[in-house]
Amino acid sequence: MFEFFFKYPIPVFTKGKYILLGAWPGWLLALLTAVAIGGLAWLIWRQIPEAAPRIRNWRAWLVWGLEAAMVALLLTLLWEPAITVAELKSQQNIIAVLVDDSRSMGIRDAGPDGAVSRDAPAVTREAAAVTTLEDGLLAGLGKKFQVRVYRLDAELTRLDKPNESAGSSAAVLKDLASESGLGPNAGATHINAGLQKLAAETSDLPVGAVVLLTDGAENGSGTAGGGIDLETINALHNRRLPVHTVGFGKEKAAHDLEMDDAVVAAKAMADSRMTATVSFHQRGYAGQKATLDVKDGDKLLATKAVTLDKDGLDQSETMFFNAGEAGVKSIGFVLEGLPNEENTLNNAVTRLVDVSAEPRRILYVEGEPRWEFKFIRRAEAQDKGVQIVSMLRTTENKIYRQGIADPSELADGFPTKAEDLFKYQAILIGSVEAGYFTPVQQELLREFVDKRGGGLLFLGGRFSLGVGGWVSSGDADLFPTFLPSEKGTFKRENATVQLTAAGAESPITRILDDRAANMERWRKLPYLNDYQDPGAPKPGATVLAQMIAGRAMPLLVTQNYGRGKTAVLATSGTWRWQMNAAPDDPSHDLFWQQLLRWLAADSPGQVVATLPQQTLMDEGQLKLTAVVRDKEFSAAADAKVTAHVIGPDGLSEMVDLTPVPNTPGTFAVDWTAEKPGSYVAEVTADSMGKDGRELGKDVVDFRREDGVAENFHTEQNRDLLEKLSQETGGRYWEQSELERLPREISYSEAGISVRDTKELWDMPVVFLVLLGLMSADWLLRRKWGVV
Repeated sequence: MFEFFFKYPIPVFTKGKYILLGAWPGWLLALLTAVAIGGLAWLIWRQIPEAAPRIRNWRAWLVWGLEAAMVALLLTLLWEPAITVAELKSQQNIIAVLVDDSRSMGIRDAGPDGAVSRDAPAVTREAAAVTTLEDGLLAGLGKKFQVRVYRLDAELTRLDKPNESAGSSAAVLKDLASESGLGPNAGATHINAGLQKLAAETSDLPVGAVVLLTDGAENGSGTAGGGIDLETINALHNRRLPVHTVGFGKEKAAHDLEMDDAVVAAKAMADSRMTATVSFHQRGYAGQKATLDVKDGDKLLATKAVTLDKDGLDQSETMFFNAGEAGVKSIGFVLEGLPNEENTLNNAVTRLVDVSAEPRRILYVEGEPRWEFKFIRRAEAQDKGVQIVSMLRTTENKIYRQGIADPSELADGFPTKAEDLFKYQAILIGSVEAGYFTPVQQELLREFVDKRGGGLLFLGGRFSLGVGGWVSSGDADLFPTFLPSEKGTFKRENATVQLTAAGAESPITRILDDRAANMERWRKLPYLNDYQDPGAPKPGATVLAQMIAGRAMPLLVTQNYGRGKTAVLATSGTWRWQMNAAPDDPSHDLFWQQLLRWLAADSPGQVVATLPQQTLMDEGQLKLTAVVRDKEFSAAADAKVTAHVIGPDGLSEMVDLTPVPNTPGTFAVDWTAEKPGSYVAEVTADSMGKDGRELGKDVVDFRREDGVAENFHTEQNRDLLEKLSQETGGRYWEQSELERLPREISYSEAGISVRDTKELWDMPVVFLVLLGLMSADWLLRRKWGVV
């Protein structure tokens, strides 16, 4: 229909350049048009006083507008308007046809004609693509171009031979989809890499355009968010190579649950409570109930009934579970299938968690004997994952040490050297005034958090927080609150406790798994018999619990600080949660165990090894990075760093990491996991000095999974295909439009092309517009009696 009115297809107008073929200059056309339109306006303005009353208003100017448009159109036609457009030369250019052969193309949700249909029997997406090619698309392209057919999955493979015709290419495709048994079985779709390879391999060939038949599933690891990266787009732009996409498969599943992601810490302490944020979406089950499970193999760690949100809407749930014993765990997050679900293979994801039995050592500095000190130590005595080393000030110049590893530990009091203090993963400071620490020790406290990455917790008490002079000390910014400077902020009065919204979601304060029951349990805890005003929370700080004593005040506040974290617990009365509770009530002990594990668990060692992702989908390329620090946690730029990688089939390989330029203490290596399976890399850093001593070790676990990514995002990704076509100068085609593709694909500047000039004056739409303007002018004049 468009060509009937405009004579040429749409690409002529979208890709062409408008010109005037007339001998007269364009500025003259503009001048004459302005003069003519102005003259008409002057004539009408002069005649308005003598015209009939009913036309002395907007009607007169409407007539002027119609006549002005006629004059402008007629003058433009005299200048012979035309359009020039690049057009591929016949039989001198190649059209590359790429057919997706990945596993998702084997889904049966397309009709025989390639379109999604409820009435017609469903065929695979690849079969529909082959049918589309055989039903005239390849033959139509072959009349004007040379056609090359490629199979696209994890690799790009040419199917036809140089001397084969378009018809035989279709036969090759048919064999691929049926008799050969080779497709669609590939476990990955790498559209991005395939287009890059095509652009590179055909750089010396006159490729005029690319036709891509696919469902749009892109799961290459090198693409951000499963899209087409800028490097590929630029490579196609440099060739002026348009990509025309043809989509197959449903754009929206009728009934499906799909897991999107599960975010969980890669490392954990043994027997610790872990939290995971699980995200998913669904179609066809809005408002229904589903069961979300967390599993370690066949062992159920946690389960939760969730109410499904609206179709297609991203939904997330927080799951709490116990890490269990030490070892590398493959934690599964599973949505149990619902009736009539089309694809259950996308209901689960797994994440690796390295659970360590190595205890964390926490230094507890207490300024006076008190019940809080006793009950904290008692709670942690039951936790094998934490060791409390305490120094209790009994008199002005005497301390009582407990939990020390040897007689020399803390023999001289609080450490004065970084290498001594940095052996601990966290520090508790009880009822101790700031003046107890020398300026050097106060600076060490700051570096312990900021540089070493340790955790620091301040407790309320007679000599702590604002009362203890910390507000005027050099460590005031370590506190997550603005400490009040006035005296008397420590009160021996009763206060009740309740969780905030943030505290209801935090693993620190999760005494009971059920959210509502946990909040209620906190409200019913025995009251505190003392409290201390910690001041207002700083920007970026998080208040997990508050206390009510006439007014609400923060009780437990946390913040990130440098590489570490700090917190304030503004009371010394949590011991009453144990003393005044039932003997079997674990609330007090569980809270303290979780708080101190949170404080110490993430404190890094001298060597920290990381990977961008622990699960490699279909590709084995990875970058292993290690940050190495000396005993004072300064960057160890001169270290020797090696990784011992153990993998499937007895793989054991030593790999050297090299320094990263401009980043002292950071080392990296690119490595490839050749086979699917689980891998362990132990990274060791040694000093390059004379002693050559070991600085530290770290272990990372990762896994390569092949063929799993194709189970997810199986709906047609039309957004990606439309964006790819738009950014390269092509277009997205519906199956019903493909009969026009062989003609419209000719308009391209790639390959061998010539610029053709197409006249516009004889387009039917021009005469229809001219006739419409004249008719409207005459009819309105007749209606208003001014003919």
